[in-house]
Amino acid sequence: MEIDSSLYLSSMQKDQRKTGDILGKDDFLKILMVQLQNQDPLNPMQDKDFIAQMATFSSLEQMTNMNSSLQKFLTGQGSDALLNYSGLIGKQVAYTVPATDESADSLEGAGTVKSITRKGSDVQLELTDGTMISSSQLSKISSQENK
Repeated sequence: MEIDSSLYLSSMQKDQRKTGDILGKDDFLKILMVQLQNQDPLNPMQDKDFIAQMATFSSLEQMTNMNSSLQKFLTGQGSDALLNYSGLIGKQVAYTVPATDESADSLEGAGTVKSITRKGSDVQLELTDGTMISSSQLSKISSQENK
């Protein structure tokens, strides 16, 4: 069986790799093609070796697809978090800000939520007095009437 000459790496366009790139599925296929082109004709690649490499390629593609799906899911979760916290607008909240060093005590406070902002993966709450706190610092939430 002869390999089509259009599949040789010498006939493919040379891509410049950036430093720090990771090997992808295209790179894996190129390596596999070079391996097939340069194998010893008297001692060709064993079927089990070829099947193992194809299984590795299949796993790589599945992981790539799963990573892409997970990224989409996490992006959607960030948008949902903003909507979930929007119910806190107008509510009275208590919060605790952890101490920044060992000698200081944690800071506690309370206020009414004025607005909600997302910064990266964190949701920030702006209180009516201008204080900005992270959603992770909330310790109590109550309705406005129950001050």
